[in-house]
Amino acid sequence: MDVAEEFRELGNVHFVGTRLADFDASTGRGHIEWQRYVRQPSLSFNKLDFPLVRGASTEFPESEYERDPQLPFEVSVVSPRTFRLRFHSRAIDVDRTPSLMLAGPVPADKAPQVSQSEEAITLSTSSAALRIERDPWRIVLCDALGNELTRTRSLNDPPSFTPSTPFSFIRREKDLTRLFACATTLKYDEQIFGCGESFTRFNKRGQRVIAMTRDALGAQSERMYKPIPFYMTSAGYGVFVHTSTPVSFDFGKQFDGTNIAYTGDETLDLFLFVGSPKQILAEYTSLTGRSPMPPAWSFGLWMSRITYNSAAELRDVATKLREYQIPCDVIHLDTGWFSQDWQCDFEFDSERFPDPAKMISDLRDQGLRLSLWQLPYFTPKNPLYQEAAQAGLFVKSQNGKLPAEDGVLDFSNPETVEWYQEKIRNLLRLGVAVIKVDFGEDAPLDGLYASGRTGWYERNLYPLRYNQLVSDLTYDTTDERLIWARSAWAGSQRYPLHWGGDAENSYSAMAASLRAGLSFGLSGFTYWSHDAGGFVNAPDKELYARWLAMAALSSHTRCHGAPPREPWLIDDEFVDLFRRTIAMRYRLLPYLLSEAAASSEAGLPLLRPLFVEYPHDRTSWLIDDQYLLGSKLLVAPLFADTESRDVYLPPGRWVDYQTGNAFEGPGWHPITAGEIPIVVLVPEGTLLAHAELAQHTGDIDWSHLDVVLYGKPNDKSVATIHLPGRKSMTMRVEPPGDGIRDELQLLLDSAGNAVECRLKQVPGAPPTD
Repeated sequence: MDVAEEFRELGNVHFVGTRLADFDASTGRGHIEWQRYVRQPSLSFNKLDFPLVRGASTEFPESEYERDPQLPFEVSVVSPRTFRLRFHSRAIDVDRTPSLMLAGPVPADKAPQVSQSEEAITLSTSSAALRIERDPWRIVLCDALGNELTRTRSLNDPPSFTPSTPFSFIRREKDLTRLFACATTLKYDEQIFGCGESFTRFNKRGQRVIAMTRDALGAQSERMYKPIPFYMTSAGYGVFVHTSTPVSFDFGKQFDGTNIAYTGDETLDLFLFVGSPKQILAEYTSLTGRSPMPPAWSFGLWMSRITYNSAAELRDVATKLREYQIPCDVIHLDTGWFSQDWQCDFEFDSERFPDPAKMISDLRDQGLRLSLWQLPYFTPKNPLYQEAAQAGLFVKSQNGKLPAEDGVLDFSNPETVEWYQEKIRNLLRLGVAVIKVDFGEDAPLDGLYASGRTGWYERNLYPLRYNQLVSDLTYDTTDERLIWARSAWAGSQRYPLHWGGDAENSYSAMAASLRAGLSFGLSGFTYWSHDAGGFVNAPDKELYARWLAMAALSSHTRCHGAPPREPWLIDDEFVDLFRRTIAMRYRLLPYLLSEAAASSEAGLPLLRPLFVEYPHDRTSWLIDDQYLLGSKLLVAPLFADTESRDVYLPPGRWVDYQTGNAFEGPGWHPITAGEIPIVVLVPEGTLLAHAELAQHTGDIDWSHLDVVLYGKPNDKSVATIHLPGRKSMTMRVEPPGDGIRDELQLLLDSAGNAVECRLKQVPGAPPTD
């Protein structure tokens, strides 16, 4: 569903915002005059167009309706960096129903400074300003210095032979519902990022992005499992379109200098944020919620395939993981644990899994937790189908029947939630550690839901409801906040974690997955993972090795997809490489857990584009095949069967994590990977804490850390360490040369924790030819 196409239908009536009728700055409420337009055919030299022309009133009785209605709008200041604007297409007040997308009531900032003139009204804070121009009506967003960041587009703005949609709404001919088009300006070099887990090019400028949950069927198309109606730009602002309806973003595709958000809602509810990428994400996540930190064991390796089919097979994998000394914390059981593969009835097959409780307990004794697959769709052959249908637990169509053969659980129905949670609760009580929250994207668009709304409003909320109910139940049962989900919508970041779906087995899909993960992180999500090697087929060994290295340096690490995935089924050489790669991750867990804690608190992604940390470095905004894992580790994956690649380094001196070679930034460098096929660098002066290697997180001795200083100490030689079950600690390095010390000294504020740290320095030297 591309909402933009509705604005081209000839029978629709267009209403264009043209004049401020009135505005009370003390309440933030006013009215806008919307002039009426229709599309009229125009023939010129054999070229047929349908431009907008002034339309006459067609309502009866004419005296009861305005040709150019004056309709309410509101402006409020949420914080010094956030404005909220609400526009309504009817004379009635806006809907005040609590939003599932927001984490709570929207705060109100202290009264902004207001200045008024004949031309405009300006609301100013310490960090931004919003100017409401009277005639022609226009809204202008500015930074603290008064520099224009963007403004609304009116009709024929700018004058052009190429028509561009103005800031307007339409009344559809077919059902008289209203849809909005939020048209704003774009600077010539403005770049756009976010919109959820989008697999297309990282910079969305020039693209049409449709925010409607769909099974992406891989990682090579514009479809998204996790669309989020939020974006930020390099011009210093971000926008959240607060709606659950489909949204079509036209980022300069129709007209290069115009950005249009076509929404399916009768009310246009916008949050505008001003600041740096970090500041914008902090503002957005303060409204929609931040990702709580998952348990430490979830940061270990997840081992899986599609699918293990018996307890014996699962036990064999667990045994071999320990025999080959491959650290691992989770084994995932996918679609094969029922009596019939894929037929989710929430019951273990009694022959192939004769004693699931003992199996789960034995895995725990080996330091392994069980992750379990399920889905909320029921085929007619499913034993639970008739029970759920007769109880009215499925989404219905307008005629009261099912929209399709399959039944889709209606999570807007409290009875459905209670029935479904009891099924999941039994599994968690059995000892299952985490539930795979699969599917959830394609809830019936034309369905009628128990909430009283159609799929037009409920389809995109379906993943949010789904994520929340499993996450809440897991937390209530296990005291741990964790799911493994494929679909999402705005607000789902409160229920981590999510993975990138069913990627193809190719370097192209690997690169697209990274772009999607970075976009997802810029949409408010701290945690994200992907299937190492791709999902669809058995991966090529070289691809698997390089993708595994990227997975090991991601938020979470899972091997999953068509078999074989277990390294011992490939060859001995691959077992060694696999072990070294995962060992690197486990050694880095003190750093990863510390960065995860800081990222959760700040609303930042653990996987972040370079420009989040280096916003003033223009080249960093162009990089989409490298990333930062936390604030310090710069990661450059290999996207070909090669051992080296060109790597862009932001300003400063950088030290190769594997080889110790040093490089100067800003600039490009050809760099060869170390023994693990990936390039990893750290800024000079960085302190990285490492753990002693263990076979699972429960066996890690957190009281003994190896601390490595990369290059010479500087003002960056300070680190905050967050370890399981301990208070945060701070450590720093004091250089020699004060007449007392002749060597480096590590100073640790242990906050009462019993921790022993051993300091090592990697000097960092230029690479030799």
